[in-house]
Amino acid sequence: MSALQAGRGAVDRSTLEGGLLLLVTLLLGGGVVMVFSTQIADPGNLALRYDYLQKHLAHLVLGLACAFIASRMPLTWVRRLALPGLLFAVLALVAVLVPGIGTEVNGSRRWLSLLGLRAQPAELAKLAMLVYCADYLTRKQAWLGDWRIGIGVIGAVLAVPVMLMLAQPDFGSSVLMTVTVGGMLFLAGVKLRHFCLAGLLGTLAGAWLVLGESYRVKRLLAFQDPWNDAFGSGFQLVQALIAIGRGEWFGVGLGNSIQKLFYLPHAHNDFLLAMIGEELGSVGMLCVLGLFAALVVVIFRLGRRAERRGDAFAALLARGIGLLFALQVGVHAGVNLGLLPTKGLNLPLMSYGGSSLVASLLALGLIWNIARQPERAPERRRQS
Repeated sequence: MSALQAGRGAVDRSTLEGGLLLLVTLLLGGGVVMVFSTQIADPGNLALRYDYLQKHLAHLVLGLACAFIASRMPLTWVRRLALPGLLFAVLALVAVLVPGIGTEVNGSRRWLSLLGLRAQPAELAKLAMLVYCADYLTRKQAWLGDWRIGIGVIGAVLAVPVMLMLAQPDFGSSVLMTVTVGGMLFLAGVKLRHFCLAGLLGTLAGAWLVLGESYRVKRLLAFQDPWNDAFGSGFQLVQALIAIGRGEWFGVGLGNSIQKLFYLPHAHNDFLLAMIGEELGSVGMLCVLGLFAALVVVIFRLGRRAERRGDAFAALLARGIGLLFALQVGVHAGVNLGLLPTKGLNLPLMSYGGSSLVASLLALGLIWNIARQPERAPERRRQS
């Protein structure tokens, strides 16, 4: 029976690892094609048509290099770097707000410009926060019943990057980080009443932040009826819905989108799913969302496998990363389909955006690291 179980475990491991590689490859390849498609019809200089593609490929190579390093680094090193990594991310978020270092685009100061390169520290901060939470919650597992040790400490630590993001302002990333960390607290086993109370306070704080800014209120009202101000606050959503409507079931053909010709802003990043819907149709959108759903399932199964072998840190980190991917894809899809208020969030692995792509691949490098861990490592250590 043990030999049979070992054989099944080996098959399950190879299936999960193979599925992970296949899904990531398909999503990255689809992203390259769609980023190029959104820019190929640029009527300007021919060289500019390939500018986005070249930058996207450069960030892809950089991200794969980071993923390789993360996949080979011992998980004990990852845990040791949890606090320094978070401190580095916080310092980068502070630097964004410093005039002359941070770069302001469209009224938001979210980017660092160094040596001609631009980076968005919020993407690194989200992953750094997940690694820190996984390490801290694993070390304090026996004391999570005390709200001060569990939700209290994590809430205080989380407040620092969240407030810095709100100062940029970057409401979407701050909400995404908060909800993901909340999910990790729930999965780690904090008391349900503490979790519900924290969730209620977080919801009230989010509502206060939305109602406190007029542009956020306008987005909320435009989301309810975008056609009421189709050339103002509802413009992006209206154009996205037109793009999806034009695509019908099977699309107008790759590269044949009309909406990307200066009708739909940010077609290559925040509204990439709408472009997929126009060029590849509803079938294309469903295929992309299906690939992401399968990827999240594989990541959670790898987390469950890590839990079975007794590696609580790897299990919690994998589930946190899986939850982050699920939430970001869900918000991106919801915005593009008019199910959520307009908010700029990339489609992971596919949208144009160097920082997001590198951070996503770095996270997947950690997932691959978790997948490569020996199945019986804890038992061997106990026997020795």
